[in-house]
Amino acid sequence: MPSRRELIQLSDSEIRDYLNAQKTLIIVSNGKDGFPHPMPMWFCVDDAGCLYCTTFTKAQKVYNFKRDPKATLLVESGEEYAQLKGLVIYADAEVIDSYDAVCDALVRINTKGREVDEEGRKKLLAAVSPTATKRVLLKFTPRSYVSWDHSKLGGRY
Repeated sequence: MPSRRELIQLSDSEIRDYLNAQKTLIIVSNGKDGFPHPMPMWFCVDDAGCLYCTTFTKAQKVYNFKRDPKATLLVESGEEYAQLKGLVIYADAEVIDSYDAVCDALVRINTKGREVDEEGRKKLLAAVSPTATKRVLLKFTPRSYVSWDHSKLGGRY
Protein backbone atom coordinates (compact mmCIF):
# COMPACT_ATOMS: atom_id res chain seq x y z
CA MET A 1 0.00 0.00 0.00
CA PRO A 2 1.43 3.42 -0.92
CA SER A 3 2.26 5.88 1.84
CA ARG A 4 -0.08 8.80 2.39
CA ARG A 5 2.73 11.08 1.15
CA GLU A 6 2.73 9.19 -2.17
CA LEU A 7 -1.05 9.45 -2.36
CA ILE A 8 -1.05 13.25 -2.20
CA GLN A 9 2.04 14.04 -4.30
CA LEU A 10 1.61 15.94 -7.53
CA SER A 11 2.88 14.37 -10.74
CA ASP A 12 5.18 16.32 -13.08
CA SER A 13 2.23 17.30 -15.29
CA GLU A 14 0.16 18.30 -12.25
CA ILE A 15 3.05 20.48 -11.06
CA ARG A 16 3.20 22.23 -14.45
CA ASP A 17 -0.57 22.74 -14.54
CA TYR A 18 -0.67 23.99 -10.95
CA LEU A 19 2.13 26.51 -11.51
CA ASN A 20 0.50 27.78 -14.69
CA ALA A 21 -2.81 28.26 -12.84
CA GLN A 22 -1.37 30.24 -9.91
CA LYS A 23 -0.51 33.92 -9.83
CA THR A 24 1.44 34.44 -6.60
CA LEU A 25 4.64 32.74 -5.51
CA ILE A 26 6.31 33.21 -2.13
CA ILE A 27 10.05 33.45 -2.71
CA VAL A 28 12.35 32.96 0.26
CA SER A 29 15.93 34.16 0.22
CA ASN A 30 18.50 33.84 3.00
CA GLY A 31 18.93 37.19 4.71
CA LYS A 32 22.32 38.51 5.82
CA ASP A 33 21.22 38.20 9.46
CA GLY A 34 20.43 34.48 9.05
CA PHE A 35 16.66 34.90 8.99
CA PRO A 36 14.61 33.78 5.98
CA HIS A 37 13.33 36.67 3.86
CA PRO A 38 9.93 35.67 2.36
CA MET A 39 8.24 37.85 -0.26
CA PRO A 40 5.10 37.35 -2.38
CA MET A 41 5.72 37.83 -6.10
CA TRP A 42 3.78 37.39 -9.33
CA PHE A 43 5.56 34.94 -11.60
CA CYS A 44 5.64 33.00 -14.85
CA VAL A 45 7.07 29.62 -15.82
CA ASP A 46 8.92 28.55 -18.96
CA ASP A 47 8.68 25.22 -20.78
CA ALA A 48 11.74 23.90 -18.91
CA GLY A 49 10.04 24.54 -15.53
CA CYS A 50 12.13 27.57 -14.54
CA LEU A 51 10.21 30.28 -12.69
CA TYR A 52 10.66 34.03 -13.23
CA CYS A 53 9.86 37.19 -11.27
CA THR A 54 10.97 40.77 -11.70
CA THR A 55 11.88 43.11 -8.92
CA PHE A 56 13.62 46.41 -8.40
CA THR A 57 17.39 46.23 -8.71
CA LYS A 58 17.95 47.57 -5.20
CA ALA A 59 15.49 45.19 -3.47
CA GLN A 60 16.82 43.29 -0.46
CA LYS A 61 16.02 39.94 -2.11
CA VAL A 62 18.39 40.81 -4.99
CA TYR A 63 21.26 41.39 -2.56
CA ASN A 64 20.33 38.19 -0.72
CA PHE A 65 20.32 36.06 -3.90
CA LYS A 66 23.61 37.56 -5.10
CA ARG A 67 25.17 36.60 -1.78
CA ASP A 68 23.50 33.15 -1.57
CA PRO A 69 21.64 31.79 -4.60
CA LYS A 70 19.73 29.13 -2.67
CA ALA A 71 15.97 29.76 -2.79
CA THR A 72 12.86 28.15 -1.41
CA LEU A 73 9.63 28.87 -3.27
CA LEU A 74 6.06 28.23 -2.11
CA VAL A 75 2.78 28.15 -3.99
CA GLU A 76 -0.32 27.12 -2.04
CA SER A 77 -4.09 27.14 -2.27
CA GLY A 78 -7.18 25.85 -0.50
CA GLU A 79 -9.51 27.24 2.13
CA GLU A 80 -10.26 23.98 3.98
CA TYR A 81 -8.00 21.11 4.99
CA ALA A 82 -9.55 18.78 2.41
CA GLN A 83 -8.71 21.31 -0.32
CA LEU A 84 -5.13 22.13 0.66
CA LYS A 85 -2.77 21.98 -2.27
CA GLY A 86 0.74 23.26 -2.53
CA LEU A 87 4.23 23.02 -3.81
CA VAL A 88 7.59 23.81 -2.23
CA ILE A 89 10.40 24.20 -4.72
CA TYR A 90 14.06 24.15 -3.74
CA ALA A 91 15.85 26.13 -6.43
CA ASP A 92 18.94 27.99 -7.53
CA ALA A 93 18.36 31.72 -8.05
CA GLU A 94 20.00 33.78 -10.74
CA VAL A 95 19.81 37.58 -10.98
CA ILE A 96 19.67 38.66 -14.62
CA ASP A 97 20.25 42.32 -15.46
CA SER A 98 18.77 42.55 -18.95
CA TYR A 99 16.25 45.16 -20.03
CA ASP A 100 14.82 42.93 -22.79
CA ALA A 101 14.52 39.90 -20.49
CA VAL A 102 12.77 42.02 -17.83
CA CYS A 103 10.33 43.44 -20.40
CA ASP A 104 9.56 39.99 -21.75
CA ALA A 105 8.95 38.61 -18.26
CA LEU A 106 6.74 41.55 -17.26
CA VAL A 107 4.55 40.93 -20.31
CA ARG A 108 4.43 37.17 -19.66
CA ILE A 109 3.60 37.66 -15.97
CA ASN A 110 0.88 40.22 -16.69
CA THR A 111 -0.75 38.09 -19.39
CA LYS A 112 -0.53 34.79 -17.52
CA GLY A 113 -3.66 32.74 -17.88
CA ARG A 114 -5.31 34.82 -20.57
CA GLU A 115 -5.15 35.23 -24.31
CA VAL A 116 -3.73 38.52 -25.55
CA ASP A 117 -3.42 39.48 -29.21
CA GLU A 118 -0.33 41.17 -30.67
CA GLU A 119 -1.86 44.63 -30.29
CA GLY A 120 -2.57 43.96 -26.60
CA ARG A 121 0.98 42.69 -26.07
CA LYS A 122 2.40 45.83 -27.65
CA LYS A 123 0.28 48.08 -25.42
CA LEU A 124 1.31 46.14 -22.34
CA LEU A 125 4.97 46.29 -23.36
CA ALA A 126 4.70 50.06 -23.72
CA ALA A 127 3.12 50.27 -20.27
CA VAL A 128 5.75 48.16 -18.46
CA SER A 129 8.85 49.35 -20.32
CA PRO A 130 9.45 52.52 -18.26
CA THR A 131 9.90 50.56 -15.02
CA ALA A 132 12.02 47.84 -16.67
CA THR A 133 15.10 50.05 -16.56
CA LYS A 134 14.98 49.90 -12.75
CA ARG A 135 14.38 46.14 -12.55
CA VAL A 136 16.17 42.82 -12.77
CA LEU A 137 14.88 39.37 -13.59
CA LEU A 138 14.98 36.62 -10.97
CA LYS A 139 15.28 33.18 -12.54
CA PHE A 140 14.69 30.12 -10.35
CA THR A 141 15.93 26.76 -11.59
CA PRO A 142 14.28 23.98 -9.57
CA ARG A 143 16.39 21.33 -7.87
CA SER A 144 13.58 19.41 -6.15
CA TYR A 145 9.91 19.60 -5.20
CA VAL A 146 7.71 18.73 -2.23
CA SER A 147 4.03 18.72 -3.14
CA TRP A 148 0.64 17.89 -1.67
CA ASP A 149 -2.97 17.78 -2.79
CA HIS A 150 -5.30 16.79 0.02
CA SER A 151 -8.24 16.49 -2.37
CA LYS A 152 -6.64 13.24 -3.55
CA LEU A 153 -7.55 11.72 -0.18
CA GLY A 154 -11.26 12.00 -0.91
CA GLY A 155 -12.08 13.38 2.53
CA ARG A 156 -10.26 10.57 4.41
CA TYR A 157 -7.37 11.52 6.66
